[in-house]
Amino acid sequence: MMTDEKVLIQVGHSPDPDDAFMFHALANDKVETGKYRFTHELQDIETLNQRAFNAELELTAVSLHGYAYLTDTYAICSCGASIGDQYGPMVVAREDWKIDDLRGKTIAIPGKLTTAFLSLKLLLGDDFEYEIHPFDEILNLVEQGKVDAGLIIHEGQLTYASQGLKLVVDMGVWWYEETGLPLPLGANAIRKDMGMEMMEEVTAILKKSIQYGLDHRKEALEHALKYGRDLNLESADKFVGMYVNDWTLDFGERGREAVATLLNRGYEAGIIPNPVKLEFIG
Repeated sequence: MMTDEKVLIQVGHSPDPDDAFMFHALANDKVETGKYRFTHELQDIETLNQRAFNAELELTAVSLHGYAYLTDTYAICSCGASIGDQYGPMVVAREDWKIDDLRGKTIAIPGKLTTAFLSLKLLLGDDFEYEIHPFDEILNLVEQGKVDAGLIIHEGQLTYASQGLKLVVDMGVWWYEETGLPLPLGANAIRKDMGMEMMEEVTAILKKSIQYGLDHRKEALEHALKYGRDLNLESADKFVGMYVNDWTLDFGERGREAVATLLNRGYEAGIIPNPVKLEFIG
């Protein structure tokens, strides 16, 4: 019996401008998807990390820290990376502090499986307390004095100064000084039970979506701006440029080395329990 039913691919990504930019073409039917039909769920990255443990979505954004626990069920798409080349998540405070001033303090974090938290643990070890809060509440908590400092991701990296907060450390700068490598933060993971052919086809469609955004920047930015809390077009353009770039089309050799180095250091520091075997698709 012939059937025209398309194969459903459930996609999860975070409601921030760089992910929205990447998925604009897929979400708005700008690229041909062949036999596949994509649906989109927007949730914060820590929620997506947790959902990935249940393998709920065929294609999902994950933190690379989170991916360390998911290698049995997911592979990494070679496209769709968020990589900070000498910039990344930041720790901010009300005071003009140095890194050592953070020791023993309480820091608000956006989730234990975020790469931001992994990098902070590599920097400070166990020498701080933390509270988990939604990423978009952290700046307010620091400003209100409810925590000593905040680990910020997404567009807070561009807006923290408007709340009178001071940068203590940019994790991407620190990581580059440590390793000479960019800091790989997030990736798209694809479920292994789909089989290699389907994994490669879906990854190729994702790459087409990213390329479309880069080729039709203004159109994709206007879509992305809907997800840029407190960003205007100019700052959304800057933010998207930070995290959607050549690295996003392909990790490349240096990007893959950066992922392997990060997760290996996490393992050596006892933060990640097992060595991580990386598998890239596409």
